[in-house]
Amino acid sequence: MRKLLLVVFIIVNLFTLASCSDVTSYENIDLMGTLHKEGDTWAIYWYLCGSDLESEGGFASADLEEMLEVVLPEEVTVVVETGGAAQWHNEAVQDSASCRFLYRGDQFELLDVLSQRNMGDSKTLEDFLRFCNTEYPADHQAVIIWNHGGGSLSGAAFDELYEMDSLSLTEMHTAFDNVFSLSEDNPPLEMIGFDACLMATIDTANNFRDIARYMVASEESEPGCGWDYTGFLKALADEPRLNGAMLGKVICDTYAAGCSAIWQDGEITLSVIDLTRIGPLLAAYHNTGVEALAAACDDPEFLSYFGRGADSAEKYGPNDKSEGYTNMVDFGDLSQVSSGYLPKTAHTVDRALKNCVVYTINGSYRSQARGLSCYYPYDMGSESFKFYSQVSASPARCYLYEFLITGQLTQEGSKYAQTMQYMTMPEFKPPSAPRIGVQDTLPVVPSIQGIDLEDYPVSVDQDGSATLNIGTQNANVLSGVYFELAYYSEENDIILLLGRDNDIDADWENGIFRDNFRGVWGAIDGNIVYMELTYECDDYVLFSVPIILNGEECSLRVCYNYTREKYEILGARRGLDDNGMSDKNLITLKPGDTVTTLHYILSLSGDEDAPQQVEMDTFTVTQTTSFAEENLGDGTFVLCFEMVDARNNSMYATPVYITVENSMIYIETE
Repeated sequence: MRKLLLVVFIIVNLFTLASCSDVTSYENIDLMGTLHKEGDTWAIYWYLCGSDLESEGGFASADLEEMLEVVLPEEVTVVVETGGAAQWHNEAVQDSASCRFLYRGDQFELLDVLSQRNMGDSKTLEDFLRFCNTEYPADHQAVIIWNHGGGSLSGAAFDELYEMDSLSLTEMHTAFDNVFSLSEDNPPLEMIGFDACLMATIDTANNFRDIARYMVASEESEPGCGWDYTGFLKALADEPRLNGAMLGKVICDTYAAGCSAIWQDGEITLSVIDLTRIGPLLAAYHNTGVEALAAACDDPEFLSYFGRGADSAEKYGPNDKSEGYTNMVDFGDLSQVSSGYLPKTAHTVDRALKNCVVYTINGSYRSQARGLSCYYPYDMGSESFKFYSQVSASPARCYLYEFLITGQLTQEGSKYAQTMQYMTMPEFKPPSAPRIGVQDTLPVVPSIQGIDLEDYPVSVDQDGSATLNIGTQNANVLSGVYFELAYYSEENDIILLLGRDNDIDADWENGIFRDNFRGVWGAIDGNIVYMELTYECDDYVLFSVPIILNGEECSLRVCYNYTREKYEILGARRGLDDNGMSDKNLITLKPGDTVTTLHYILSLSGDEDAPQQVEMDTFTVTQTTSFAEENLGDGTFVLCFEMVDARNNSMYATPVYITVENSMIYIETE
């Protein structure tokens, strides 16, 4: 039934916006181009690395079945290479080998059975591309890489048979370069597509600008259903003259419809990028980096303000200590929230994005998605930065983030800053080289470690609110202020941690922060949970809740919608693995599922260094399962303000003790 609905959707709505009520879209008609010539041929080369998505969920087999629903005309050919999974859920693909298939008309033909090969190896991709280009050339060629994705840092196509080895952006470019004649003016491919998480990044676009005319990819993690192959192949079968932009739009629309049909469209993104028009965006990316580096050299406190912007901008995949860091943030949103600190260049980003973003769709809880993400070192890790520096589209950004991560500008970075120039771009006349103040010593990023805010005193104001008053000068060093809440019981000898949030009244100008404790906390069906804020904007906030779902540990994604004034459970995901792979399988809670909440505790009399994770409440999901605020009831709670600087260093103010008794709230500092 779902596939029939999608086919009808394509026929009726081929060149119109997606009809999903909670999904918005943006279309740049001027960049859609024109239909190809009558009789032109299409070949789609599908690099299908099944990984655990196939072995555990059968998602690759499901997409192959979707393809087989379409009868292709003689102008359209699909070549598929399978591998990378321990087990396949269909009779055609062999578990212990790599297989190549040809799909023409309605015939799915096995072309070759190869020995098992690592699909995360550049040579494997290169061999497949050479085979396709030699044996099945076409007027218009597209390559689809199917699997998990890890953004700019770890690429895509994680092979579970080879310790989740993946194709980096550099490895992908090498494979294409060894097969095709690459050219930015006349790229060999009509389209490169990533049916994978997190791959719509500036670095990916820069990497493929001489390979393909169009790129289709997602900024955010994708649900396990991924693209709808019935939908977009049916559109191409009905009209083989579609160009890459038109086909990309159909991929976006059918993807949104498919996700909506299974109620997993809240956080989706997908965009179509005209890579032949990416130049001005790369210039804007570099120029904002130049201005930011110049500002940081002149006044390192700039990095604290910049960090606040990065923290409030729309991030993709997990970016917290519990789930791991993708270090990916929407470039347009980051530039928008930083515009006050980058007056010369931030305004050019919006124009540059509109110059190359052909089409985007985004769910209601990814409202700031503009089509392409970029790197920001949320983890402050040297290892992740090393991978970024190998693929970065801007040397200025590399030196900026190296300065931020290490805390001091290097001699090499200082020399670069003294000579760096703005790049020209349409309607942007760059000013002269940014002025860098001459300094006797290399600038150092200000840190709370240098001013020691640990155990900073907290007072109770006349309204009964816990108040942290650190003053303007100290606040200028910080990129964020949060609070941690815990239940405190001397009788039971425990501190039960409840989570981390930033629901406080913040006066950054004067450095004054007040609590907003109301005696309630998040709960699933009345079961209080541990929850951490992962993103906040004017329309909604997102939380991560650790749970065990049907025996598997994962994180529940929960949103609070300010307009609807209610919480919504979006689904559950596993965190990043050690290879930086983002989980593509978003799991929707369904009746009969077993959920166990996970909390963290400390013993008041113990000497453990870190909280211990414990299982708390176990319950069964029903048709009416929901997330809502629950009264915490009477008891004593500890609230502790956390101060975070631009380098992700944390210090905690003295705790305040909150007593709730008969719905009355009393706060004291000792």
